[in-house]
Amino acid sequence: MSKPVRGLGMGLGALLGDTSDIEKLRQPVGYVNKGIVGTKTPADTSDIMRIPIDLIEPNPFQPRMSFDQEALEELASSIKTLGLIQPISVRKKSNDRYQIISGERRFRACRLAGMDMVPAYIIEANDQGMLEMAIVENIQRENLDPIEVALSYQRLIEECHLTQEQMAIRIGKKRVTITNYLRLLKLSAKVQHDLKVGLITVGHSKVLLGVDDPAVQEQLCDLVIKEGLSVRQLEEKIEKLTKQVRQPGLPADMSDLPEDYYKVLEHMGKFFSDNISMKRTASGKGSMTIRFSSDQEIAKFRQALEDKGL
Repeated sequence: MSKPVRGLGMGLGALLGDTSDIEKLRQPVGYVNKGIVGTKTPADTSDIMRIPIDLIEPNPFQPRMSFDQEALEELASSIKTLGLIQPISVRKKSNDRYQIISGERRFRACRLAGMDMVPAYIIEANDQGMLEMAIVENIQRENLDPIEVALSYQRLIEECHLTQEQMAIRIGKKRVTITNYLRLLKLSAKVQHDLKVGLITVGHSKVLLGVDDPAVQEQLCDLVIKEGLSVRQLEEKIEKLTKQVRQPGLPADMSDLPEDYYKVLEHMGKFFSDNISMKRTASGKGSMTIRFSSDQEIAKFRQALEDKGL
């Protein structure tokens, strides 16, 4: 859900106008074309199936012991509006029981939202090679939307423990291409939804990634849909917005990162769950932001530095 825009003054509304009628164009991502477990056999482990929520149980090895109730309610509200964009991953425990591998927070939010079916990948947890081949084959299909491609790349990192370099070799893509797809998952849920269903393009999404505030990001996305803005027109709108409201983090001469910068992001991402971003102007100045989720991440990074004698 969009949150109120903070600290941007009155210039934002004047520039973006009223986009309240955009919501009627959005339909929840319901995976209604996916089979229900028990009615058919998945073609491979990259298939999405719908599983009755009562057949799914939490992972007993889940490291997270508590979930913020307010955040869960916000996610549940988003799921009611947009659907569950990223399926959970489960493994089959018995003929009629499934155990969560990843996505327990999403699962809890789905239950809170009153869903009776949850879209999920069913993983053969003890056969990584088969899983990797299935995901790579899935990526090579031509009918995947950009978010599905990005999620497939993310699964190769999280579930098959591949680096971006290894993925590039497996699927025959440049590493920068993989990085750019993974960045799409940093968009807000609403913008991801609009990209997934074709209301905006990948080009629009890349431009929106340069906007830090999710609320502004979503309003600009609404404007693209309402006015049919081209990518260039969106860039001009952001440039004008930046000049008027002086939003931090969006210098007018912001440029794409050189290849070496992506190597830095990849190496640092190994320690901080890829929760790292970098900005660079055309003149070479910029900033790098690292967000860590626990003391353990810092300790792991410190130990790596000490092992290297740094």
